[in-house]
Amino acid sequence: QVTLVESGGGSVQAGGSLRLSCVFSGYPGAMAWFRQGPEKEREGVATISKYGNPNYADSVKGRFTISRDDAKNTLYLEMNDLKPEDTAMYYCAAYLSGNDYKYWGQGTQVTVSS
Repeated sequence: QVTLVESGGGSVQAGGSLRLSCVFSGYPGAMAWFRQGPEKEREGVATISKYGNPNYADSVKGRFTISRDDAKNTLYLEMNDLKPEDTAMYYCAAYLSGNDYKYWGQGTQVTVSS
């Protein structure tokens, strides 16, 4: 069993930055950040393997950085140069099983104004 609790969301102006955190318990394995904007499908933002290897969606490459500190049981998403289209509920996910993640957090809202 893995529990996930996100924090760090908020409201910023375009060009601003935020850092999301996801505190986990249990053994999460590979982890990821997803987001779902208003009237949009859920989309993957970034993934990180249990070894720390990251991958990013094209829409956030060069602006977002995913990292993990297993000693602190925390997953991070550093978001820079935020754009209005980044506005969404952001979720962390853990334990890749097949093509999906088994455990999900409750989400943290990010709102970017122009």
